[in-house]
Amino acid sequence: MENMMDYEIVKIDSKAPIFEMPYYNPEKDDEWVLHLDDMQGKWVVLFYYPADFTFVCPTELKDMADVKEAFDAMQVEVLAASTDTVFSHRAWTKHEMLMKNFPYKMLSDHNLSVADQYNILDEATWIAGRGTFIIDPEGIVRGIEVTSGPLGRNSEELLRKIEALQFMSSNPWV
Repeated sequence: MENMMDYEIVKIDSKAPIFEMPYYNPEKDDEWVLHLDDMQGKWVVLFYYPADFTFVCPTELKDMADVKEAFDAMQVEVLAASTDTVFSHRAWTKHEMLMKNFPYKMLSDHNLSVADQYNILDEATWIAGRGTFIIDPEGIVRGIEVTSGPLGRNSEELLRKIEALQFMSSNPWV
């Protein structure tokens, strides 16, 4: 099957593909819609995981939650995303012990378009792979990491990458 829509896929050092997605905010127990354009001027981590109610995902997301203070200190907005619905996100955070007090917005790419555009949609299962996208305040994709299957990611390494990218942004002649 070809790409679901006719658009450019994500590329390093290029403008991040713009999207609009509903999200669940576990801190406020509410739902809203996020526009990537609203993130202009902020560092953003778009953190895709395959699905709610899976084995690896809650440990990976808990690892991200455990370093929230570090992300906040670096003024980074973390957005968790999967192809599940906001209703699934809500149920998962309320029933999975590792997801208690999860501090980040949980985007719902239930129509699969953003996972496809960000080139992490598995067309055999129709779920997103594990993809991490670092977007700078100008909306440029500065980091892309995609891992295979159950291989989880490490928040400390992600923080290191963002710190380096922020330093390079502040010191372009170094």
